[in-house]
Amino acid sequence: MEEIRSILKEIIRANTTPDVFAWLEEKRPLNTAFVLLPRKTGKATINITAEQNVQISAAIPGFTVDGWSIDRLGRAYLLLNVDATDKDEYFRVIEALFLAAEMGELVALYSALPLLSYPEIWVKRCSEGIRSNIGSVLEAIMYHNPYPAQNLDQSAWNQLVLKAFFTDKQIGKITGIDTRANKELAYILSDYAHERWAAKREVNPNLWRLVGPFIDDKLFEDIQRLFDDGTLVDRKAGALAISQSTYPPAKELVNKYPELVTAIDSQKLSWDTLTGQ
Repeated sequence: MEEIRSILKEIIRANTTPDVFAWLEEKRPLNTAFVLLPRKTGKATINITAEQNVQISAAIPGFTVDGWSIDRLGRAYLLLNVDATDKDEYFRVIEALFLAAEMGELVALYSALPLLSYPEIWVKRCSEGIRSNIGSVLEAIMYHNPYPAQNLDQSAWNQLVLKAFFTDKQIGKITGIDTRANKELAYILSDYAHERWAAKREVNPNLWRLVGPFIDDKLFEDIQRLFDDGTLVDRKAGALAISQSTYPPAKELVNKYPELVTAIDSQKLSWDTLTGQ
C-alpha cells in the first residue's frame, strides 16, 4: 500500500495548509486524531488532478477519491498508517473505530476498506454496513469501492445490489456491477420487479442490466413485458439486456426494433446513456 499512501499524502498536502499537514503527520492516539481531524482540516471537497486519478486507479482498480471531502481523505490516510504487524491488534484498533463512529467517521471507514490490510477480516463488517439505512454510508460501501466485489460472497453481494435498488442508488457507480452478475441475482431482481409491478410502481430500468446475460424461458417473459407494456426507456433497457444474451427468442424479439439494434451497435445507446447511470 506504499504507492497509494504516497499518492494520498500528496493530495492531502495540496489541499491543506502546512500547519494542518504537519498536525496530520504527528504521532498521537489514532482514535483522538480520527475524531479531531475535521476540526483541523475542515470539510471542503478536495481538488485532485487527472494524473492523480489515473495513478489511484492503477494502484487500486475501481477505486477513486474524486469528490471526497478533505476530512474523509485525511481519515483514510490515518488508517493507512496504522501498524499492521499484529493482525489481531490491527483488527482490534480499527474495529474499535467502527464501533464508536458517528456518520462522517463511518463514511470514511467504509470508504477505506480497499486500503486496509487483511481484507478477509473485514467481510463481516462490510456485510453489516450494507444493512445500514444511512444513505451516505451505503454510498461509501457501494460507489467506486472495489472491496465488496472482491471480497463478499455471492449471497452478500446480491444483498448489496438489491439494497442499491431498494434505496435508489446509482447502479453504474458500483464497482464490479457487471463482473459479479449471476443467475441467482437475476432471479432475485426479477421477483423484485414483479413486486414493483404488482404495486403499480416503476422498475429501475438498470435492473435489466443484471438480468440480460441470464435470459431464459422465465426471464424472457419479463423482457417481453418491457416491449409490450413498457415505456420507451423500458424498451431500450430490454434491447440492451438482449444485447447481452444469446437466447434465440430474445434475439428474434429485438430484431423487430432495428432502430434500437442500430443505436446499440453504434454505441449511441448503452447502460451509461440510458438514464445517466
